[in-house]
Amino acid sequence: MATIKLEDLVKTYGDVEVLHNLNGNIQDGEFVVVVGPSGCGKSTLLRMIAGLEKITSGKISIGDKTVNDLEPADRDIAMVFQNYALYPHMSVRQNMGYGLKIRKIEKQEIERRVLEAAEILGISEYLDRKPRQLSGGQRQRVAMGRAIVRDPQVFLFDEPLSNLDAKLRVQMRLEIRKLQKRLNVTSIYVTHDQVEAMTLGDRLMVLNDGVVEQFGTPIELYDHPETIFVAGFIGSPSMNFIPADCSEKSISLCNGKKINKSLKHKGKVSIGIRPEHLEEDKKGNIRIVIQMVEQLGSNSLLHGTLEDTDIEIVASLSGHVTAEAGSIVSFSAKETNIHVFNPDTEKRLG
Repeated sequence: MATIKLEDLVKTYGDVEVLHNLNGNIQDGEFVVVVGPSGCGKSTLLRMIAGLEKITSGKISIGDKTVNDLEPADRDIAMVFQNYALYPHMSVRQNMGYGLKIRKIEKQEIERRVLEAAEILGISEYLDRKPRQLSGGQRQRVAMGRAIVRDPQVFLFDEPLSNLDAKLRVQMRLEIRKLQKRLNVTSIYVTHDQVEAMTLGDRLMVLNDGVVEQFGTPIELYDHPETIFVAGFIGSPSMNFIPADCSEKSISLCNGKKINKSLKHKGKVSIGIRPEHLEEDKKGNIRIVIQMVEQLGSNSLLHGTLEDTDIEIVASLSGHVTAEAGSIVSFSAKETNIHVFNPDTEKRLG
């Protein structure tokens, strides 16, 4: 079993603590994506699991074995980096088999594994080429092939697609997901791209400043974000936030307009509404002064400010929508699509 257990992990550099008592359990065969902004501790966590960074305190277990003091080569993991880390003087075949060669695996077995992995990844015809003769996507397949031939308990991916163009990135993330499902290997994938995270992960671990903000399925994080950070980070375009006052029967926005939302809470709140959950409604009390419209083909983004305030709001409407700059468009939102947060703790209410 290749379960991974993270217990009270702490990582410090001098006086700076970059991971704070991090906990999480990853199940056998699960694909977990660690997502968060640059500098939040994602890659540090991955390198600690790989054994490339020392653990300050806490415990990491892979299967039934504590690996804190094991060398990377003894952890039965394979890592795929964003820069491919291929040897330029070696052929694709040699790059894929090199790790097995230094482990003294027989030549016949190395060749069998390399050919099998190349077939899975669709790179059989490139086995005798050098990395410089390959495209970025082909080089990334070689890097994944090098990981596959090792037949590890765990795959670790450190932003492997960040050097690819947008179209190829979409294609490659679908291939990575299909590959992981086929091989059923426990995998941890680090990215700062929340769209990539949503499409790849069985579960997402959202990191912010070294703390796990939320750990759950993509739909759980989208529908029920536990903090303002998660609410704003997951989803594109980002969630809109409006300061408000809450009574038990309704919420008064900062511009005095009321919206319907029942909540056993009184006082200052921050309400969140996703752009795609704003519905055009002539009687709606969420009135936006339009600044510009982005036509994206299948949908349109209306950018503006909440009436009588300087709070920026984005609304996403299907199809082609036009609106003059300076005009006012009224919106409403279903009660179930209105999220309420405590502005002091930044945690979800209700």
